[in-house]
Amino acid sequence: MPRLDLRKAVAQRTLLVDGAMGTQLFLRGLAPGQCGEAWNRDRPDDVAAIHRAYLQAGCDAVTTNTFGGSAPTLARHNLEAEVETFNRQGAALARKAAGDDHYVLGDIGPFGDFLEPMGTMTEDELLGIFTRQARALREGGADAIIIETMTDTAEAVVALRAAKVVADWPVITTFAFDKGAGEGYHTMMGQGVEHIVKTMVEAGADVVGANCGTSLGLPDYLALAKQLVAAAGKTPVIMQPNAGSPQTVDGKVVYAATGRDMAELAKQLRAAGVKMVGGCCGTTPELLGAMK
Repeated sequence: MPRLDLRKAVAQRTLLVDGAMGTQLFLRGLAPGQCGEAWNRDRPDDVAAIHRAYLQAGCDAVTTNTFGGSAPTLARHNLEAEVETFNRQGAALARKAAGDDHYVLGDIGPFGDFLEPMGTMTEDELLGIFTRQARALREGGADAIIIETMTDTAEAVVALRAAKVVADWPVITTFAFDKGAGEGYHTMMGQGVEHIVKTMVEAGADVVGANCGTSLGLPDYLALAKQLVAAAGKTPVIMQPNAGSPQTVDGKVVYAATGRDMAELAKQLRAAGVKMVGGCCGTTPELLGAMK
């Protein structure tokens, strides 16, 4: 029996999405500055094991190891020729682990610079870059695209357009927020919740929300979620918090949230109307198990 389209699934129930990929790769030996996406080719068993751990924890969806899989990002490692290989293989690894009963979200992250006029990248050039990545993810078996950790709606809209060029499939867009004055939240580009939600919904996003946010504690993620749900109306909202605000201890970045902390937040997010709940930096399969 084919999987229910993700857009229909979130209308029926709350879905649990997986947690951090990068920190799991580091735990398995990825060195700082190395290309994590290359592991889809060079160490596929490790990537597959991460997916399986999240699925065993109870996640309904896993996210491909392709956050930095666009050509400009891979060019920093002299690997821009490997876009198709890394993205197609990343999706295939997640698809094999997920089987027929779980969803695979093809991950597209920021391209790492600014669009004109702040940068030199044109929207047409970026559309081609993201289309190339999205097409490889589709070919590898992804069910949907998740465009994540965005800070600028202009870039996110281009990525969304690229995904829709490839297929009529669900597209999720999430932004990284910081805490502003009072009770407001905004991205590093100064864009607030209402502007972001309105822009992305009008552009055709099927799910909108937030992930990451280094300055946010767990109560902030709940407050932000409520604002997103209020702004989104009938459009489903996704929230993928870090495991608390990161702290540096003995030279290492530590996320202090416990399973009990994350479980309580998951219940609160669901009660607030969030339709997809997951994790970002510092969230482990064990924490996702508690959230389940």
